[in-house]
Formats: sequence, C-alpha cells, structure tokens
Amino acid sequence: MQHNYIANASIPSHSGKTIAVVDPSDGQVFDEIQRSTAHDMDAAVRSARHCLERVWSRLSGAERGRLLMRLSGKVTEHARELALIEQRDCGKPTRQALADALALARYFEFYAGACDKLHGQTIPYLDGYSVLTWREPHGVTGHIIPWNYPMQIFGRSVGAALAAGNVCVVKPSEDACLSLLRVAELAAEAGFPAGALNIVTGYGHEVGDALARHAGIDHISFTGSSRTGTLIAQAAAERHCPVALELGGKSPQIVFADADLDAAIPAILSGIVQNAGQTCSAGSRLLVAKELYPALLARLGEAFENLRVGPAAMDLDLGPLIRPSQQQRVWDFLSDAHAAGIPVVAQGLIVDEAPDSGFYQAPMLLADVPADHRLTQEEIFGPVLCALPFHDEDEAVLLANDTRFGLAAGIWTADGARQFRMARRVKSGQVFINNYGAGSGVELPFGGVKSSGYGREKGFEALYGFTTLKTVALRHG
Repeated sequence: MQHNYIANASIPSHSGKTIAVVDPSDGQVFDEIQRSTAHDMDAAVRSARHCLERVWSRLSGAERGRLLMRLSGKVTEHARELALIEQRDCGKPTRQALADALALARYFEFYAGACDKLHGQTIPYLDGYSVLTWREPHGVTGHIIPWNYPMQIFGRSVGAALAAGNVCVVKPSEDACLSLLRVAELAAEAGFPAGALNIVTGYGHEVGDALARHAGIDHISFTGSSRTGTLIAQAAAERHCPVALELGGKSPQIVFADADLDAAIPAILSGIVQNAGQTCSAGSRLLVAKELYPALLARLGEAFENLRVGPAAMDLDLGPLIRPSQQQRVWDFLSDAHAAGIPVVAQGLIVDEAPDSGFYQAPMLLADVPADHRLTQEEIFGPVLCALPFHDEDEAVLLANDTRFGLAAGIWTADGARQFRMARRVKSGQVFINNYGAGSGVELPFGGVKSSGYGREKGFEALYGFTTLKTVALRHG
C-alpha cells in the first residue's frame, strides 16, 4: 500500500480509504494508493507553507540548484527502477518508460542550472530615480499531473517551480501515482527539506478540487482535459489565483506534394502511436495535398500494418491504453466512424500474448474523414489517425485551424517560403517544420492557444510563469 508523502514522511490519508492500482497490461490490481480528502490536502499545504517561510525562502538560488542537481543524479541512478514502476502503473513500453525517467532527470538538471540565473532588470526613468524589477516566487504552488506522462510533466512543472523558489503540493492522477511517490522519496534522500515537495493522491473531484480551492495555494499548474481545465480555472478565479493550463489538442500534420516522405512517414507514425496515442500533442489529423494523397496513404498503410501492440514488458510499438473507460472512449469513436462509412485504410495487430483482460487498441488509419466529423474535431486520445485531402495552401490553413484546439502542428514541405507562411498562419503553440518532436526538448517552451490552454511549460518561460514581477522605484536625494 502506498501512502501520501508529506513533509518527507509517508502518511496514510485521513479517510482511511484506498484506491486500487491496476496494471493496464492485464487489468489486475497490484497495489493501493490513498483516497485522500481536503483534510490531507490542508496538511500538505500547511507543511509546504512552513517549509517556505522557515527554510526554502532562505536558500540562495545556488543552493536550490545544488539540491535539484542532486535530485537529477538520484533519478538517473534509479532510472530503471522508475521505468519499471511506470511501465506497470501506466502500461508504457519499456523504452518509453525509460525515456520518460531520463527526461525527468534532464528537467531537474536544466532547472538546477537556471536557479541562480533568474534576473530582473533596471528601467530608465525620471532624473533622481532608480527603477528595478525583481522576480519573486508565488509561494506554494499546486500541481495537478495527468496520467499519460507523469514523470515528464512532473519534471517540467515541479522542477521549474522549485527552481523559481516555490514549494510544491502535487496531486497526481489516481491512475499514475507510483513513480512520483518514489521521486518524492528520492528528493528527501537528496536533501530536500521537509515540506518542499508534497504528494497527495486521490480522485480529482475530491482532493484535486480541494487543491484548486485551497486559500494557501498561490498558483496552480494543471495539465489535462479542456473540460477539467475549465473547472480548475473557475475554482481558482473565485480567489484570483493564477493558473497555467496545458490542455488537449487535435494537432494537424500538413503534408505538401514536395515533402520528403522518407522523413515524414516515420514522424507521422510516431506522432500518433507514441504512448498508444495518449498524448495531448499527438498528430491525430493528417492533411495531405490532393495529388499526393493516394500514394502517401498507401505507404503509411503499410507502416500501420507492421505495428504491434502488446503488454508493456514486451516493449513493442504500443502498449495498452490506461484504463477501460479510455478503451471504451476509443471504441465509441471507431463505432461512429463505422456508422458514417469512413474507410479503414490499415491497422496494426494486437499480439496473441496480450491478455484479454488488458486494455488494448490496435492503431488505425482512417481515410476521407469529413472535416466536421467528431473524429476530426474532438480529442480521441488513442492511436487513431484521421486523413483528409486539401487542394491548396489556403485550404490547408483553413482545415488546420478548423478546431477549437491549438497545441501543435507539423508542416512538411521543401519550399522555404511556404514553411514560414504556414508557420505564421497556423494557430498553434508549437509548429514543427519537417519534423515532429523537436518540442520534446527541455529548453523549448510548450503550451497552446484557444482551448489548448494558456501559459507555458519548459524552458525559461516556465520559470517566468512561476514568478511574480515586482517593480521597485527608488527616489534618491
């Protein structure tokens, strides 16, 4: 049984209730986490506030950086352990789980080096005045972490907050808690003071809501669905608490006739099947120049048919979906596609070794999907790629922007002028030209527009978001 981690101690919830932890690869319960309440959240916030006022705020940026660097080393040392935890908890193939653990170490490494480099500025003003700005931490920051990339999103959110001088209270998804509880233990081993990092598990409508409404939380970072993001923002707005939201996506891959298909096809494939399609920036819409459309679908269909899905430990192309409700969600979309007569170009194979009790879904390539169909308008969050043709650049832009989302976009063309025109015209937080994945870099700001949220994670932009700007105007003489 896993407990909450508050003030560097393993603590059971006040309710005494637990939530079963299920392995998506076989559907079997293998552990329990705490079903926490507002009482437990209050204890975590109080612990964080005490640490902030008594210890954390007195550390220099260099001292915080050394702690984060030690934590980075601890994560690297325990990367395989963390990967195996994540593999069983979330159903990630081994390679993906290990990549996530190493990415977490890199986030802590990056922000360790940034702790003492968060500068203000001086501003020219009236004669007899000196004006300067300071960047100060919010204080106690709340972090609601989703189940699809718990380690990575923890790193880019919590790492930046700690580097900026905040202390953190984290509510992971009830479907993906185990790796983060272990990281909190590693932080204590690295020397983090009690209360700097607190983990409280439970359901979103109970303990997540308590975090969003707690008067002691000074800033909230949320990654998840647009609907839940709206609820978080509404709760925070009641007390004027700032929020950073990284929400859903319906990202287009736009392929022009002059594209390098040898480079594009593997990236398009990876962009929809990575993590079984359970990725907010998944390239789930394939927009193809009409003259290239048949040839590209034929080549991509062959690639789909070679994909294999199975238990996470087999380390195949895809593992299972996270839970039965997510599997059912994907099935509902595919049922609608069948009812609408949308053709299936190709699909991968679920291997015989995959237990019937696991939550598997074969990756599927669909063609001629209407632009207004829910398959092209709503986030499926599964390995389903929807293709449709366009006639010219203007129509490509119209189709790309014709959803409520705006998180990422891929543009494939050899025309340099078109590359920049498209990058300007597509409404998206990230635009990848002749690649799809450079945005995984720790240094590169990540976030969306429209219903994909606001605020930025990763890079120095995340640091700025975890601070407030204070202006000091000094009159001398």
